[in-house]
Amino acid sequence: MYGRVHIISDVMTHTVAAVGQRAPFKEIVRLMQEWQVSALPVIEGEGRVIGVVSEADLLPKEELRDNPEDAYAQARGPGVTAKARADTAADLMSSPAITVRPGDTLAAAARIMARAGVKRLPVVDETGLLEGVASRADLLKVFLRDDDSIAEEVRREIVSYLFPPPTSALQVDVHDGVVTLTGRIRDTALVPVAARLVRAVEGVVDVQFDLARDDRTVTGAGRP
Repeated sequence: MYGRVHIISDVMTHTVAAVGQRAPFKEIVRLMQEWQVSALPVIEGEGRVIGVVSEADLLPKEELRDNPEDAYAQARGPGVTAKARADTAADLMSSPAITVRPGDTLAAAARIMARAGVKRLPVVDETGLLEGVASRADLLKVFLRDDDSIAEEVRREIVSYLFPPPTSALQVDVHDGVVTLTGRIRDTALVPVAARLVRAVEGVVDVQFDLARDDRTVTGAGRP
């Protein structure tokens, strides 16, 4: 009934930089600057992802330059101090890597990023081989969807089912991703349902209502 949910393979970057376990510190920094990324997957063999090395993993080495080693260890802990002394990806990386699959939804990837506090996720197949990378910017691509396309999907996939004519008469307007439903409906109990479904449409930023039933106006965001 409803439109297809976008998945990681729809938005991920397929051409990515990665490093092996023996990659030296300076090579990692050079690749990050060259590719303009904040983290790199660490791979072994034919491309199996075994970890990720990020800017946060590299910074302890710079911090150690301005701190006595004993004070640094006391303030940051032995784990961070070990990274400050590390010279290769194997010793710098965070492992195991937090990854996603090409078929995972964008919502699932966003939750993983938020909980893990990361900006990029390696995308791997069922055997753990690297297929690409999904970044925060990639997940936001759906919000570039044009307003006319959003409005057409809301009319076709939601309004026509929940509020069919002639018992209802709704107008769907979309501006900068904000959907507004205006008109008359018979069953106002369906407003929270409509709000949840409209917000689930790819590219929708928010939904607002200006609805009337039997001369009584129902306004607001229609939040459940």
